[in-house]
Amino acid sequence: MAQITSVTSEALQAEIRRLLPSQQGFGEDLQASNVITPVIDITGAADGSVLPSYLQTSLNFSTANVEAQNNTQTVANTSGFYKILATFCFRGSSTDSTGRITINDGTTTKTILQYTVDGNTTNTSVDGNNNFNVFLRAGDTLSATSTATACVVNVSATPIASVNGVLINPLGFTSE
Repeated sequence: MAQITSVTSEALQAEIRRLLPSQQGFGEDLQASNVITPVIDITGAADGSVLPSYLQTSLNFSTANVEAQNNTQTVANTSGFYKILATFCFRGSSTDSTGRITINDGTTTKTILQYTVDGNTTNTSVDGNNNFNVFLRAGDTLSATSTATACVVNVSATPIASVNGVLINPLGFTSE
């Protein structure tokens, strides 16, 4: 015998309102049933993310690229989520070299990634396998810093979602 029970989860109701904005005024509680019902997942179409994540995070024309050499460069200062690709290149030098990626909230600086090479290094050392995501709050600044001319930090930042988690498609992408 079929049974129907009201579900009064604010988290579930908020997710329905987020995924289906046209249903925000619908005043009924969610309901659960013990009857097996086939489900067609339209979540991607409902929330506007028809691209798979590996394509949605593609480098595109909105990707910012900065290079720091013996200075600090701002990579991004708009709140949201970013895909980061970073390389650190160290050339032979008689002084120590440090390259770092940091987030500053206006008061405190947090180091996200750092490499330091001893000043007695004679060979060029390159590390190009730094691929990660960062989240910036309002007021946060993502920066690349190099402490010597013998160190080059190159950072690319691609916006992938807003501060509220709404996915950002590559610049120029339009679905059907």
